[in-house]
Amino acid sequence: MGSNPTPSAMEMQAQVAPSYANMRSRLPVLSIGVNLSLMRRPMRALHVREEVMKRAFVVAIGTALCVGPIAVSPLQAQTAARTPAAKAPVAKAPSAKAGPARSSSYRAPRNTFGQPDLGAYWTNASITNETRPAGLGDRLVYTPEEVRRLENEVQVEVEVGNRPTDPNAPTFQKGGQAVEPGTRAQFAGAGGGVGGYNRGWIDPGAAVMRVHGEPRTSYLTTPNGRPPARKTAAAAQARGLNAQGGEGDDAGPGRGGRGAGAPAAAPARGGGGGNTRANPEEWPLGERCIVSFGRNGGPPMLSNGFYNNNYNFVQSRDTVAIWVEMVHDVRTVRLNAKHRTDGVRPWFGDSIGHWEGETLVVETTNIPQAQAYNGSWQNLTITEKFTRVAANRLFYQYIINDPTAWDQPWGGEYEFDALPAGQHLYEYACHEGNYAMENMLAGARAEDAAARTRASATPATTTR
Repeated sequence: MGSNPTPSAMEMQAQVAPSYANMRSRLPVLSIGVNLSLMRRPMRALHVREEVMKRAFVVAIGTALCVGPIAVSPLQAQTAARTPAAKAPVAKAPSAKAGPARSSSYRAPRNTFGQPDLGAYWTNASITNETRPAGLGDRLVYTPEEVRRLENEVQVEVEVGNRPTDPNAPTFQKGGQAVEPGTRAQFAGAGGGVGGYNRGWIDPGAAVMRVHGEPRTSYLTTPNGRPPARKTAAAAQARGLNAQGGEGDDAGPGRGGRGAGAPAAAPARGGGGGNTRANPEEWPLGERCIVSFGRNGGPPMLSNGFYNNNYNFVQSRDTVAIWVEMVHDVRTVRLNAKHRTDGVRPWFGDSIGHWEGETLVVETTNIPQAQAYNGSWQNLTITEKFTRVAANRLFYQYIINDPTAWDQPWGGEYEFDALPAGQHLYEYACHEGNYAMENMLAGARAEDAAARTRASATPATTTR
């Protein structure tokens, strides 16, 4: 029998994580017109958290109301990387044998166990998507002019989003206001309706992702920066999976979260019409605060395009716990172990790892169907590599291998950026004050009852 995991990662995290109460007591009073630490704003699905930054604002999240501080990277994170060549190189397909490129002069500091220390606070927030915009073809790298344009657009978004709201503006119509033309897909998905998020509530990243200093057009390193074609039978199976309630659905704008294995909504149910559901279990995992929407926890670990794309690695002699800020997920990697053989598919799969010099290599199997990636889960193996290539950069590679779905392995890469000194992760209490789920289900049942009343009041038609 293979070795099975023990519940030690959470205990280890509890021992090393600073006290939430102590951290909160050290926070400065946030002042941008009002005391944001006292701010409460009910929405359909809202978590309110404080942000510790040079420019403080509040981030809204998910389906529940929670209050707590959050650390995010500054707007100009990652922009100090070297200027790329004007001519963009063509992407190459990844190799399962490919090792991380790093400066031979840098060697990560060692922890108590003699391992490379990955224990900083990291973020993968970026305006680069996992998949490449179709119009860029086989270009792996943006030109300097494209980088300036994209990053300047983000600054404009911030400036526009920070403008005062007109107190005399009319209220939104039922269904919300129209999304302005040119709005980025991830913003359009969260805004444009009553209770939707505007720019001040989110932190999707402000810079193009740099890898080895190159501003990348996608995380994926396939020739066209997009998932390869699936085998015929696997494609049909994936379509069936995605159509049955959405867990593992990949339709979306192609961000690191939505569009790369992000859970979609379950089919509408009930007689009231609209997007009604009969039970909490029919709502996506992120709505239920079970795991993050998108793939923050992974594998592969991808930014969600909205907020809370921050991480901390907690290491022991035989375990690495990856603490994910979004929904307070924790991935446990058992070192020098064997995969479990009991058939259980835990959240985030069964991850085992080992060190190859400076690199932590993690192999994950037993991924649950609810966390399928591009429709693959049953025979999916994902290999990840983490290499600290600088004091503030962590190089990340992931390789997707499912011989029943694709002819050969493929994958992507990016670099985590260290959060500025003094910034940390704090508890994400997702279900505190979660009245939204109960209210939405109650509203759907009221619509069902109204539909039955209308149906019973309609005279029956006799056919001759």
